[in-house]
Amino acid sequence: MTDNAAIPVKKSINSLRWFVLGPNRYAWKIGVFASLGGLLFGYDWVVIAGAKPLLGAYFGISGPGQAWVSGWVISSAILGCLGGATASVFLADWIGRKPTLQISASLFLVSAIASAAADSISFLVISRIAGGFAIGLASCTSPLYISEIAPKVIRGKLVATYQLAIVAGILLAQVINLVIFQWSPLPDSVTVADIAQSWSGQFGWRWMLGAESIPATCFVALSCFIPESPRWLVRRQQMEPALTTLRRIEGDNAERIIKEIEQRTQQHVASDTVSVGRSLIVRRDYRRLLLIGIVLAVFQQWCGINVIFNFADEILSQAGFPLSDVMFGIVLTGVVNLTFTVVALQAIDRWGRRPMMLLGAIGLFACFACLGASLQFDLPGPLTVICLLAAISIYAMTLAPVTWVLLSELYPVSARGTMMSISVSALWLACFVLTITFKPFIAGMGAATTFWLYSLICFVGALFVYVQVPETRGKSLEHIEAELVD
Repeated sequence: MTDNAAIPVKKSINSLRWFVLGPNRYAWKIGVFASLGGLLFGYDWVVIAGAKPLLGAYFGISGPGQAWVSGWVISSAILGCLGGATASVFLADWIGRKPTLQISASLFLVSAIASAAADSISFLVISRIAGGFAIGLASCTSPLYISEIAPKVIRGKLVATYQLAIVAGILLAQVINLVIFQWSPLPDSVTVADIAQSWSGQFGWRWMLGAESIPATCFVALSCFIPESPRWLVRRQQMEPALTTLRRIEGDNAERIIKEIEQRTQQHVASDTVSVGRSLIVRRDYRRLLLIGIVLAVFQQWCGINVIFNFADEILSQAGFPLSDVMFGIVLTGVVNLTFTVVALQAIDRWGRRPMMLLGAIGLFACFACLGASLQFDLPGPLTVICLLAAISIYAMTLAPVTWVLLSELYPVSARGTMMSISVSALWLACFVLTITFKPFIAGMGAATTFWLYSLICFVGALFVYVQVPETRGKSLEHIEAELVD
C-alpha cells in the first residue's frame, strides 16, 4: 500500500478513535490501563467458582459436612481484600497511586502462579489471600486514581470502566473455566470420586487458576506507562509534573484546573493520617459522607448478587440443571453482566448517580422476591434462570458501577484516600460475611428464604438512597467538595 493510499485508512482509524473516545483520548488510555486491576479483580474473584467442584473433589472438601471448609476456601480471599483495602490508605497516600497499582499487579501475578501450584488446602488459601490483598489494593486505588485523572464530563463513564473491566474479568474466567472443563468433559452423573481421578480434577482447576498470570503480566507492564495522579502530586507540592499531566488530559484548561485543585488542597490539606482521623471524628460533614460511603459499600455486597457469581453452580444445580448446563449457564451470566455494564457506561453521565442507584435497589428487590418464590414452589428451571439473569442485568447497570463512582467522588481531597480505604474495607468485610454465611443460610433457612432476605435488604437500601445520597453528575471533584463539606 502506497503512502497516499494509506492516508484515507489512517484518517478513518483516527475518526473512529475520536468517535469512540472523544477529545479525551489520553484520559481514556491511562484510565483503561488502570482498570486492568478491575479485570484481574473480576477474574480472581470468579475463577474459583468454576474451579471449586474440581478442587473440592481433589482436596476432599465436597462432602455435605464440609460446607464451612468449602466456604472458607471461597471466602478466604476476602480477608486479603480487607487487608489490601486497609493498607491502601497508607500506600496510596504515602508512596502514590501509581506505585500502589504496581504492587497490586505484582501480587496478582504471584498469587496466580502460587494458586496453580498449590498441593494443600493451606497453601491454596494463603495464595488466595495474597490475591485478595491485590484485589483490595486495586479496588481502592484504581477507581480513586481514575476519578482523579478524569475530566468531569466523562468521570462517571471513565470510573465505570473499572466495573466494566471487573465484569470482563468475570466473563473471561467463566469462558476459560468452560473451555478447560470441555477439554476433558465429565458425564452428568459423575461422582465426586470420579471427578477427583479425572484430568479436570487433577489438573484442570490448576489451569483455571494459573491462566490469570497472563493478564497479570500485562497489568505489571502497562502500569509502568501511566502517570501519577495530578491531584496527589499537587498535595505533595510537585506542581510541574502535575501540570504536565493535566495539560495532556485537559488541554488549555489545565492551568485553571490546577489552581482550583491547589486552592482546595491548601484549605483542607491534612499533613498526616492523624489529622485526617481527627477530622473524621470532629467534623460532622466528614462523618456524614463517610457513613453514606460505608452504607453504599455494604449495600452493594449485601444486596446478594455476589453469591450468584460465587455459588451459581449450586443455585442452578438446585434448579435441576445437569453439570454441563450449569457451566454454560455460568458463562451466560457473565455475558449478561458485561452487556449491561456497557449500557451503564452510556447512561451514568446522562441519568445521574442517584436515579440509577434507586433503579437498581428497587429492581433487585423485585428480582430476588421472584427468585425466592421460584425456588420455594419448585417452579420450572428456566424461570429461575430468568430471575438470575434479570438480577444480574439490573445490578450490572446500576449498583455495581455507580457505587464505585460515588465512592470515588463523595470524599474531600484531604481525606479521600483514608475515607475511600475505610469504605472499601467495609465493602470487603460485608462481602466476607455474605459469602461465608450463604451456604449455612441455604442449609438452615432454605434457598427461598435466603433470597427473600436479600430482597428485604434491597428495599431498605432503596429507602437509604432516596433519603441520603446526593447527586454528583457533571460536577468537578472540587465543586462536589465545596457543596458537601463547606
